[in-house]
Amino acid sequence: MPAPNRYTGLAGFDLGTDDTPAPNPPARPTKSNDNTVTLRGIEVSLTSDVGGAFISDCAKNRERIFSDDRLREKYEINSDADWAKITQNKSLRLAISAECERRMLNGDASRQAAAKIFTEEGPPTLGSVLRDQGASPRHRVDAARELRATARFDDEKPGADAERVIITINLGNAPEDKLVFDCGVPKHAKEARDAEKEEW
Repeated sequence: MPAPNRYTGLAGFDLGTDDTPAPNPPARPTKSNDNTVTLRGIEVSLTSDVGGAFISDCAKNRERIFSDDRLREKYEINSDADWAKITQNKSLRLAISAECERRMLNGDASRQAAAKIFTEEGPPTLGSVLRDQGASPRHRVDAARELRATARFDDEKPGADAERVIITINLGNAPEDKLVFDCGVPKHAKEARDAEKEEW
């Protein structure tokens, strides 16, 4: 009786019918960690507070509010190799694009760009109009008024009342069901976190 034909399977598939060891799967290339950047010689995660501040400053850099030199000075990126690695970091580029979009939608980008232009060009232009003896007296007075308003911007605030903390709790519809707590002016306003002062 002839021996039955042995099933050899489909080409490219190993059914394990013989004792030959299965080939090792191809090794996947190891990816470099794109979720960190080297700042001040230290690997910093992009999801940390310092990493978030760096992403925000990089977004301002892309919007030409923050220069390359200022960015490198603030985060002490002295090595050109570290700077090149930062510019080629894909995760960082995606995070910067998302931050730029967020700043565009909430108006931060246009507001800060306008403030930068006014700071650099507004007072000198107004000053030249004010000092121009050939300019119309009305224009010179308007320039002086605008310069004075800019120089005393904080004086236009209503005062400490804008800083008061008042807590209101409604327990019902009647006026006597309302509890009001006037906490007054905060003693110490918490400073905004800044990566330049952040403890690493």
